[in-house]
Amino acid sequence: MNIHTPELDRKPSRDEAEAALALLRQWARSSSDDEIATLEPGVGYLLPGQFAPALSRAYPHGFAVTAAYKDSLPDLQNGPSSLIRGERQRIQHVGISNFRLPIRYQTRDAAPLMLETSVTGTVSLEAEKKGINMSRIMRSFYAHAERTFGFAVIEAALDDYKADLGSFDARIQMRFSFPMQVPSLRSGLAGWQYYEVAFELVETAGVRKKIVHLDYVYSSTCPCSLELSEHARNTRGQLATPHSQRSVARISVEVLDDALTVEDLVEIARAGVVTETQVMVKREDEQAFAELNAANPIFVEDAARLFCAVLKRDPRIGDFRVLASHQESLHSHDAVSLLTEGPTFAQDSLDPRLFQSLFHIG
Repeated sequence: MNIHTPELDRKPSRDEAEAALALLRQWARSSSDDEIATLEPGVGYLLPGQFAPALSRAYPHGFAVTAAYKDSLPDLQNGPSSLIRGERQRIQHVGISNFRLPIRYQTRDAAPLMLETSVTGTVSLEAEKKGINMSRIMRSFYAHAERTFGFAVIEAALDDYKADLGSFDARIQMRFSFPMQVPSLRSGLAGWQYYEVAFELVETAGVRKKIVHLDYVYSSTCPCSLELSEHARNTRGQLATPHSQRSVARISVEVLDDALTVEDLVEIARAGVVTETQVMVKREDEQAFAELNAANPIFVEDAARLFCAVLKRDPRIGDFRVLASHQESLHSHDAVSLLTEGPTFAQDSLDPRLFQSLFHIG
């Protein structure tokens, strides 16, 4: 009987499998226990009357992994393409999301801050590759975790796991809450404002882009409601108050100059819409905030364009996107807007829950 070994990337037929099983049994009948153990101990259980021993239920505390044992471990993710399930299609990004660790970030004017960071790391997977070893992304990232992070360090981490996994495209996103001390408007108090921030490094077709995302929370007073309230006061002597609400803008920018800091981006957002929510407030601050809102009433369209104006003036910023949500106190729905500049953030379809992700929980 002649057995022809099939190509590894082709699933053997049942006839081929049966022929191989018969050949293994024939070889095992004429081989010693040592010869069988050298090849594969399980072959011996193919013979009539041979059964696998009962498995131990006790954890083997004294077991040590040798190099040979490690080499013998199965690795399905790096197996042949014959193991692929479904369509042999390229996957743009596959990896891990929300593995957390403390990361040191440099502040603009003070010592570095150690912040808990949620990391997402992905790579492309070509159509003929079964999968990736997810833990390699974490190991590559941990190799740089003790350094003070900036885009140069993120690039080094991306280079490492892209090379380790043999992928063409890759992405790292690092999400954290960044504290900044903010003074009150009139009382002289100060408090810590926390900004949701993400650094993102994306490489596609050999082109890398550095992106920073910032959630900026502000108050928006409705211009229409303000005018209607004043009309009631002036024409009928009727006390009325305009409606305003907590609002959120997610500002995403392509970074052209690594000198752009989180603090810089916050200050750019403040220059666009000045009615940022307050931290420490006394009566004089609350009155000042009411006056500030009355002096700067904005619709959601206004907010998008005001942010756009200040972003376009900064040479450190390339393409950008402004996603704004005014979470109305008048209506049971939100007012939203989306403005993009350049191709980086342009898209025809939106995640159905995109605007819901802007809800600020404090």
